[in-house]
Amino acid sequence: MVLLFRFLFRLSDLRLSCSLFSAGFPAKIEPMQIPRHRGWGFAACALASCFWGGGFFFGKIALAEMSSAFMVLYRFLFAMVPLLPLLVLHRPRFSRREWSLLAVTSLLGVPLQFLVQFHGLSLTTVSHASLMIGTMPVVLAVGATIFAQERLDTIGWVAMGTSTAGAALIALSGRGRARGGGLGGSSLRGDLLVVLSCLIALFWILFNKRLMRRHGHVVVTIYGLACGTAMLVPWVLLRHGLPPVAAVSWRAWGALAASGVLCTATTTLLWNWGMTQVPASQAGVLLNIEPLIGSLLGVLVLGERLGPTAWVGGGMILVAAVTLTTRPQAAHKTAMTTRRYVEPV
Repeated sequence: MVLLFRFLFRLSDLRLSCSLFSAGFPAKIEPMQIPRHRGWGFAACALASCFWGGGFFFGKIALAEMSSAFMVLYRFLFAMVPLLPLLVLHRPRFSRREWSLLAVTSLLGVPLQFLVQFHGLSLTTVSHASLMIGTMPVVLAVGATIFAQERLDTIGWVAMGTSTAGAALIALSGRGRARGGGLGGSSLRGDLLVVLSCLIALFWILFNKRLMRRHGHVVVTIYGLACGTAMLVPWVLLRHGLPPVAAVSWRAWGALAASGVLCTATTTLLWNWGMTQVPASQAGVLLNIEPLIGSLLGVLVLGERLGPTAWVGGGMILVAAVTLTTRPQAAHKTAMTTRRYVEPV
């Protein structure tokens, strides 16, 4: 599978480079504008990371009343409501090959990634899933080394090993239930599915980066989400039938709306705007707020319990992520490859 994605990645890069050359466009990313509202930019990125941290929390509430497939479907339907005006205001100018690449990217980024991720959440706890998401900066660094020929130095490899060991400690830690037992406990299978979703997100990010060489991040993001949602709807309806409506409580509807509007649409807009005001190398460290907020919500609000090995593993993941995103040489590459291009959890 890795060889297949590597072939598709290089093929898409070659085709896109050829199309850009024939159209007279340089195949490079334009330099970022000079920051004008530095304080507000950092605030926007920090708020986006906090909202992303609540994605698993709201998802777990909805999962108490419906399957993960219906939860993901409602999340993106709610997210598309505030994004519809942007679809009208930002007209795409994709070539036929770019539309094909966007379709593959959307398939990976919305149906495949989120169905796997939230099925994993249904089998584990919010705190475990959130800490597993903390491996994403390390996954991006390894992906850049394998697919983009970016070298990972000794510190980078040590950070990768530390993050991997931390994820293993969390996955293999105790499987105790949350207080009250209503939302279930953690499981090795659920934790591994969340990590698998991070690997899928890697290819989503790398393919999006290719599209960003010619088109703005807003256009690629909103049309990628729209295409992905269009793929998600028939898949869920054909495989699982009609989603529940009357049997869903107001609490679950509120969680679904929050996960779509706050954790998907609002976060995308906040992060994309913030990245135009502050350097990516400085904003990248704010990504580590997400697993911290998610795990705290799981422990403090849902009453989940993390054993000593899970706390140690979470600390190892966060230390590795901060190391990769704050180093002078690697910070810019890691941050520029992350949520400036796509919408995460």
